[in-house]
Amino acid sequence: MSEQPLPQPRSSMREALQKEDKEKPPAAEETTREIQVVREAYRQPAAPAYVMPEEPPAMVELVGWYLYGFCSFFITHLLLPVLFPAIVTQVAFPSSDFTPEAKYTVKGASCSVHEMSMYQRLTRYTIDISSSHMSPLGWSALSWAIGILLVAPLLTQVAHHLDRGQYQSLILIAATSFGSFFCLLTGFFKTVWVFLFYILFIAASIIIAEAVHTRNLGLMIRGLAAHDSGKHLVLRRRAAASQLSLYCTAIGGIGAALMAAFMYHMLRRTDQLTGLWVVSIFSGLIWFIGICHGLFTNRPSSSSPTTAFEPNFISKLKYSMTIGHYPQAIGSLVAVFLSSFATMCIFTSGTLYAIGGVCIKPVLVLALWILYFLFPLISLPLLHPIQIIIRADAVRMQLLGFIIALFVSGAGFYFKSHRWRAAHIIIIALVQSTANGILYSFGRILLLDASPPGKEGAFAIWYAYVRCMGAMIGFAVASAGPGRAGGSFAAAFLGSFLGIIVLIFGNVSNIGALKAAGHLKGMEDDKRIGEKGEGMSAVADSGESRGRV
Repeated sequence: MSEQPLPQPRSSMREALQKEDKEKPPAAEETTREIQVVREAYRQPAAPAYVMPEEPPAMVELVGWYLYGFCSFFITHLLLPVLFPAIVTQVAFPSSDFTPEAKYTVKGASCSVHEMSMYQRLTRYTIDISSSHMSPLGWSALSWAIGILLVAPLLTQVAHHLDRGQYQSLILIAATSFGSFFCLLTGFFKTVWVFLFYILFIAASIIIAEAVHTRNLGLMIRGLAAHDSGKHLVLRRRAAASQLSLYCTAIGGIGAALMAAFMYHMLRRTDQLTGLWVVSIFSGLIWFIGICHGLFTNRPSSSSPTTAFEPNFISKLKYSMTIGHYPQAIGSLVAVFLSSFATMCIFTSGTLYAIGGVCIKPVLVLALWILYFLFPLISLPLLHPIQIIIRADAVRMQLLGFIIALFVSGAGFYFKSHRWRAAHIIIIALVQSTANGILYSFGRILLLDASPPGKEGAFAIWYAYVRCMGAMIGFAVASAGPGRAGGSFAAAFLGSFLGIIVLIFGNVSNIGALKAAGHLKGMEDDKRIGEKGEGMSAVADSGESRGRV
């Protein structure tokens, strides 16, 4: 079969290819890998750019990747939903101005004044906003939401510079430094309104930094699977992506557990506001250490557009909306939003119910948090080889996470009128922590599988934005009725159920996402793999062994 003629828009590159072919010996039947990529790009009329192949990550880059997970995971899982509401409570309603009830009884249990002091101040509507009143929880949710709205116009700029620029590491360093700086200021000004700026700047910073972090994951996955083709490429991407994402999530739980223990220790001080300020300072310092990921990573733009790219606002806006042309990516984004909403709703409502609805002792609350953040360190690494053995892709793993979250939220709603024992709460925390880790890890994997090579930044920025938005809404729903845990568990149940519906009936397929994004170009056995991944059982076991990092 004669080879298709090459298009002409980049004649110099075409002439270089022809010259390379003439200079090769007649016996040479294979071209270099770079020339194959270029030819494939030219054969596709719709291909927007030539994308250079990525190199596998070096050890120092992997260290930076895991270190940033350790230094940033607690920002959206503990700092914004737990620490800042506690600090706002101390500023808006100090313990010296609080007269607790002489006796607080809930479900037959008598709670001490010391145990319920923080909970009562946290949920009391003491912040005056015009003619309305808000609780510290509501003020934190409002500030979080404003931060998400204000960062939206920056997404077009960030997406452009991530995929077209050369200074992605500087974006990560700048965003992390900016957000960590505001963690240091929380105790200087003892007025409630200033926390609006602290929270919104931190929320905006974590979105941008998380986008850079996620883009680097996509490039590392592409580099690890660069030398594979056909069915082995699918296995290699699956194993490498799950291992990187699962281990990073598990390591991130260590940082969150350490901060939870430090927060509990400082709350035992007489001056709780100063103690929480110290926790916020250490949170900012640990987050700032995460800039090592930017220092250890150097992955500039690997694509060059075939046509001139005009860096005006309209062009950047159109580029950031590229995700709208990939239905698989849209479906995975919806699943990310629902998973983030459900997990944060369960975590917040479960914590409030354990403190105010069951009245467990503070030390047990600490044990609950530590187990919630540390148990994935055991469950997620054990889950990786099981996933490889059963050949489960990102869609199936997300379904598993949604099913677990569905069970937890359903149990919480059904037994909302019962008095839970500490053992029951701990078991639920262990199970839900695994669901949170699964959904967090495989949500970004599926979206990166749906992102074309060279456009990981445009897709990663949407992932970070939607995930933070889902967490914010889940926190707002759970904190709106702290004394009515049944409604929060019902909302989380509905979110988990909708997530299952989207993944099953929303035409979301891991293999379909890979093919639509162009990762499987040149596969010789498309029929065996199939559009929905049903043919993966035909893959030889020898190929599975190659799918490890």
